Amino acid sequence: MLWMDGLWVQTSVKVKLTDDDKVEIGNASTPTGHELDIVAYSGRDNLLKVVECKSFLDSPGVTSGALTDTDHKDASRYKLFTKPTLRRVVFNRLRVQFTGLGLCAPDPEIRLCLACGHIRSNTDRLELQKIFSNERWELLDEDWLHKHLKKMSEPKQGHENQVSFVVAKLLRNKPL
Repeated sequence: MLWMDGLWVQTSVKVKLTDDDKVEIGNASTPTGHELDIVAYSGRDNLLKVVECKSFLDSPGVTSGALTDTDHKDASRYKLFTKPTLRRVVFNRLRVQFTGLGLCAPDPEIRLCLACGHIRSNTDRLELQKIFSNERWELLDEDWLHKHLKKMSEPKQGHENQVSFVVAKLLRNKPL
């Protein structure tokens, strides 16, 4: 879906942290890196989108409390959202790593995104939208997913061998 929006996409990106990085985030014993679900790059905007994927369409859904309450039972699943130091260190290292490998132009903007198949309630949705707007993050929610799946399934999209396009076309006759 991000590829359809003109971004280059890489999944399961491992950001290699230095020993100093690990100390700075307060976890010197952490493994050698931090894994990001998806990193998508727009060369046009020199923008790296870091996309964390957190719920399926059939899950109870994402709650705003998981991102705002550090004592919430699910808060540990949203570390990049809830731990600013971790986010800063990982994003700085991602910038250095991708620039050094020639995967992006120097000094890219990095934007945190949450892709979720379900948000628990309308109250959570409104609170999440407010948080994401204030932080300049992107919320890729069910509406975004459905819109993109529908677009992918359209016959005018042609023949694509990517699994996501095949699934979208298989679902074409199902209401999205």
